[in-house]
Order: sequence, then C-alpha cells, then structure tokens
Amino acid sequence: MRYNHIVWDWNGTLLDDLWLCLDAINSVLDSRGMNRVDEISYRKIFTFPVIDYYEQLGFNFKNEKFPIVGFLDYYRKYFEKCSLHKNASLVLRKNKMNGLSQSILSAGKESSLYSWVKSHNIENYFNDLIGVENDNADGKIEAGLNWISQTGISKHKILLIGDTIHDSDVAAEMGIDCALVSIGHVSKERLKNVGPPVFDSLLSVLSYVERC
Repeated sequence: MRYNHIVWDWNGTLLDDLWLCLDAINSVLDSRGMNRVDEISYRKIFTFPVIDYYEQLGFNFKNEKFPIVGFLDYYRKYFEKCSLHKNASLVLRKNKMNGLSQSILSAGKESSLYSWVKSHNIENYFNDLIGVENDNADGKIEAGLNWISQTGISKHKILLIGDTIHDSDVAAEMGIDCALVSIGHVSKERLKNVGPPVFDSLLSVLSYVERC
C-alpha cells in the first residue's frame, strides 16, 4: 500500500456531530431572534476560520467576543448523544489489521479530544491525538506542522482524511496527501472543487487506501 499512516479529522469525519452543531447554533439563533439555518444552507457556508461562518450567519464580533458561549454550552451538554459515523470502527480496525498506524488531528481542544475519543472506546487505534489549546477551533495547521516535525514518518506515506475544505488546506501545509468525505460539515459540491478525491462513505475511503 502507498500509505502507512492515516491522520483522521475528528468532528464530521469520524464523529457524526453535524446534527448537534445544527441544534446548538439554532438554539443560539432562536435566543437572539435571528434566522435559523438548515442542514443544506449550513453545509454551503460552514468554513474555517469558524468566525467567518458565524459572521455569515449574521453575528457581529465588533460588539461581542468569539466564540459564542451559548453554542459551546449546548454542544457540551448533548455531546454524549453523538455517535461515530457508520462503519467508523470497522474502518479503523481494518486499517490496523492492514498494518497502518493512525492518529487524529482536530481543531477541537486537545484536552477534550482525549475524553471524546475515549468515550467511544476507540483510543487504542491511535498513536497520537492532536488538538489545539483553545475553544476557537483555530490552530489546526500549526498543530499539524508541530506533529509532523516530530513524528519521523515520511510525508509521502501519510494520508489525511477529513470532511472540510480546511482539511485540504491543512494537508497541503503539512506536505501530505488528502482525501475528503462528504458525510460531514461541508457539501459534496464544495469539496469536489478543492482538488483531493472525495468519497461518499468511510468504506469508500478504506477501499481507496487499500488499493493505493
């Protein structure tokens, strides 16, 4: 196989939390009398830095601080109801059986990432869990660059799998290949305009990795 290490994004790629992000942001929008967002429109505008997405929803951060506290409170309250995407555990297990090592690189706070992964009983599949040190979903590129400078794995042997345009940007900055899945926070149409191969399921990504 071409790759011997997979770097996974977490939110939207392994974890199915799109519904919770929609519920959380709509809870905030409702409390302010702002227009709600549905899944289709959300996946058309969600972006990094996340503050830009909030501004597209109508927030003005000249008048208040980012991140929005109400969103994080709601997300954390109901996080335990999130499940992994279909076949996520199977794909992780198959990769391990095929001799691939794996890590997670997330824009989530690293201290939270550890507990999130452990709650789904998949921590044993990963060499490293890499997150950021803030609640702004900011700093993923820097975290990735820091990790890859220390890992010792050849860049051409690493594949990053994510669900956003930002994941493609992160991979490019790290100098590694990327594959995208259209099961998370960004629409398939937007992902297809980026460049890396786009897949409709985690099983399709597994097949891609196995035949490379």
